[in-house]
Amino acid sequence: MDHEHYPDDYLRDILEGVHTIAVVGASPRRERPSHRVMAYLQRHGYRAIPVNPNAAGDTINGERCYASLAEVPEPIDMVDVFRRSEVAGDAVDQAIAVGAKIVWMQLGVRDDAAAARADAHGLKVVMNRCPAIDIPRLRLLPRNSRRADAVCRMG
Repeated sequence: MDHEHYPDDYLRDILEGVHTIAVVGASPRRERPSHRVMAYLQRHGYRAIPVNPNAAGDTINGERCYASLAEVPEPIDMVDVFRRSEVAGDAVDQAIAVGAKIVWMQLGVRDDAAAARADAHGLKVVMNRCPAIDIPRLRLLPRNSRRADAVCRMG
């Protein structure tokens, strides 16, 4: 897979096929991109489960937060990674271990070695993209009035 450019059909297949998304690095702080993207996913019909060891046991966007993917008590279709590139590999390894089907690394997040491990285990991989941008761009669900690209910026 060429991780520089993803065909629209590849992204569409992923986004139409997933139901449960674990958001690794989800923040309880409303101003953080991970909080906003998780809420966007929820508004668009996905089950989004927050994963953040610093917020474990708390509630983020109405969902209980878990310390790790291994603690999530239900199958995970996709892992959406809001972690710096240098530490994203741990989330990818956890995704492999729990049997996730897809790893999606957010804007600015890229780890080619972790992507190769995920590919080798049969997971689909997306790097340096935001589902809250691709969902309306692909017209998978109705667009809302807010600009999704402003929601996704890391920082």
